Amino acid sequence: MSKKIVVGRFDLSTPPDVRAWLLSQTAAGCSRASLFDSLCAAGWKPFQAARMMRLTNGEKQVFNVAEEPLQNNAGRSVPLPKLILRDVQVDGGDKSVRVLQQHCMPALIEFEGLLSDAECETLVAVARPRLSRSLTVDVQTGGHEIHPDRSSQGMFFERAETPLIAAIEARIASMLQWPAENGENLQILRYPPGAQYLPHYDYFDPAQPGTASLLKRGGQRVATLIMYLHEPGGGGATVFPDIGLSVAPKRGNAVFFSYPAPDPSSLSLHGGEPVTVGEKWIATKWLRQSVFE
Repeated sequence: MSKKIVVGRFDLSTPPDVRAWLLSQTAAGCSRASLFDSLCAAGWKPFQAARMMRLTNGEKQVFNVAEEPLQNNAGRSVPLPKLILRDVQVDGGDKSVRVLQQHCMPALIEFEGLLSDAECETLVAVARPRLSRSLTVDVQTGGHEIHPDRSSQGMFFERAETPLIAAIEARIASMLQWPAENGENLQILRYPPGAQYLPHYDYFDPAQPGTASLLKRGGQRVATLIMYLHEPGGGGATVFPDIGLSVAPKRGNAVFFSYPAPDPSSLSLHGGEPVTVGEKWIATKWLRQSVFE
């Protein structure tokens, strides 16, 4: 299992350019305090700088780092899987799901075997006749539009539309410790050869005029879960440019990431690389702050 690793007391999930800077400045003799102050001066929030530098509790006290603000849902502002069995599994209620890798910035976990082969095949079969050109959120109006950055086909299931959908939604809620009713409807997407989704953020940009309308249905998006239903013969990886990470689209696996603030500092920029051989099918679940209506 690949886990976050600390080198020179710096987390390898830190953006590569920031990590390289931290290592070079440490080698040059800069103090931990000066590194922390420089990160904050560059625009990083104190809790983000603390994570990247892996500050000890003692250092947090000396540097006067406040804890990351927590808001609701049992004291958490975003979904947070509870790792069990020495941090290699999470409890999905009806099954335990293995953790393949975990990152701190952003909070990201890759899961193995979240869905069975039979579940993947059923979702694809039921969704196939209901596909249409995928839409993106229109940030000007709060509606939806066809956008050239997204060239897949998709559809949405109603919440608990079938016993299988209800079981998957309950599994996700248990895994991520987030109410099922706070999740948007499960979306199925098909990416044929050449289809892709250019890097983007899933949260609703507070600066856009259409965001107020979007937030009425359950507040801001705070996390995303992408589940792979069918792996292509080539291409189709989910990429996170800010941290230099690429996740292979292996059937049954999934990648989860959260974004506690609707801001690029969340490092949640991600995209789907072009499929070069075969088809990629995924199921996406977006999670909101409160009940999605």
